[in-house]
Amino acid sequence: MAVRDDLHDEPFTAEVVARGRVYEGAIWDVVSERFAYGDGELTRQFIAHPGAVAVVALDDEGRVLLIQQYRHPIGERDWEIPAGLLDVAGEDPVDAARRELAEEADIRAAQWDDLGAVHLSPGSSSELIRLFLARDLARTAEAFARDGEEADIRVEWVPFADAVDAVVAGRFRNATTGMALLLADARLRAG
Repeated sequence: MAVRDDLHDEPFTAEVVARGRVYEGAIWDVVSERFAYGDGELTRQFIAHPGAVAVVALDDEGRVLLIQQYRHPIGERDWEIPAGLLDVAGEDPVDAARRELAEEADIRAAQWDDLGAVHLSPGSSSELIRLFLARDLARTAEAFARDGEEADIRVEWVPFADAVDAVVAGRFRNATTGMALLLADARLRAG
């Protein structure tokens, strides 16, 4: 089957006529922008997000590192891959991924592959999540202190195929985890 190089998202920047903060949050803000579009102007409110990273950590036994933590907005302890905000000014996304893997699971990796990036909810948030595949894993020298929802994180090593099956079957509904596992699966199958 031929690959269609013309099938991709296209950059487009509308002229912002007015911008204001509707809500200032601890991690992200809600903004309102009025912008020129077509023959007129439109107004949209959205979450102005700093961006994030997420890591598919795969060990030498073919297992993926999953964490389970409480997520208040959805009222669940969902299964996720390690992830976190791009909240350090000027930090390279792969360095942020290294930091998050260490902070959430006390793991470091020697091999890093970029799996791409995804917008989780482009109609309501500017969040872009960079996805990485981490291999050649080892424990960090020290365990990180965790608080808040991370204080009782459950860490489990799951056979990679089982995790992919859980995404396909709808048992894992975290979009970042699902997209990252499916992209890692495609990358691994392609060699």
